[in-house]
Amino acid sequence: MNLATDHRHHPADFEFQIPLSAYPERLDKTVAQLLPEHSRSRIQAWIEAGHVRVNGQIVKTRHQVLPGDVIQVWPQARPEELAYAPEAMDLDIVAQSEHWLVINKPAGLVTHPGAGNWTGTLLNGLLYHFPQLTQVARAGIVHRLDKDTSGLMVVALTETAQTHLVRQLQERSVLRQYTALCHGFLYGSDSINLPVGRDAHVPVRMATQNAIAPRQARTHYEVLQQGLFDRGLAVTEVVCRLETGRTHQIRVHLSSIGHPLLGDTLYGGQTIAEASRQMLHAQRLAFADPATERVLHFQEDPPADYLFVREQIQWKEA
Repeated sequence: MNLATDHRHHPADFEFQIPLSAYPERLDKTVAQLLPEHSRSRIQAWIEAGHVRVNGQIVKTRHQVLPGDVIQVWPQARPEELAYAPEAMDLDIVAQSEHWLVINKPAGLVTHPGAGNWTGTLLNGLLYHFPQLTQVARAGIVHRLDKDTSGLMVVALTETAQTHLVRQLQERSVLRQYTALCHGFLYGSDSINLPVGRDAHVPVRMATQNAIAPRQARTHYEVLQQGLFDRGLAVTEVVCRLETGRTHQIRVHLSSIGHPLLGDTLYGGQTIAEASRQMLHAQRLAFADPATERVLHFQEDPPADYLFVREQIQWKEA
């Protein structure tokens, strides 16, 4: 957006003329004195972005304001204040009722606003399509998928459904089954029962060893097929079922036993072919309908990038 053109057609929220008796002063300090309810750092950000003008001109933070100058200010909301703003966005809705909807989330879409991702999230899109979600906790989101994990999620459309679905998650009666491509050869089926917590040395990672505030986590996996990628790289496709739902659980669990996901560079995986994100897809979902108690089952095939990578692998014959 061209800020100079944009504000030209919108009156300033605040306009001040500096008294002729005033001494010259830096712009950011002057505005901070005029609008003491806002921090100086926020005001500096407005100035740098062109939301503060002196005599109609965009200037720098250190600009000296002189007696008689006219200052115009267009205050901007904090990023977190925009977190629950509706945003137009296409949603792949698999099924819905008056109580819930099931979404096939694409890779690359953040589920919930947070540091660095205050807008453009699934939550923002949900509020656009379902305005009533402003009255539901967390806009109806009862469980999350990582930004670069694709697949099925259930969203509650009412407070009652939200409570019911959260209780099912707590009771571990919701089926959340994933398909994944990981490095190396895994065999048969097994369970990984290792607590997961924040990595003490890398804040964006989770860990199973020397972790901060670790919580019980259990992942069940079963091998689907094994194969070789280019240059003899061993790959296994597995089905993973979550018994618990910790952050990055499948990713950190498989990495902890020496089998990180293809494309998951955060946990030791390699970027190969089109695997520019972790090859993890939430393929099956089942839960009890909050209105009828009938168990509903949903399944969605992996997206094109996952299928492309899978096609490049020479799978062993069963």
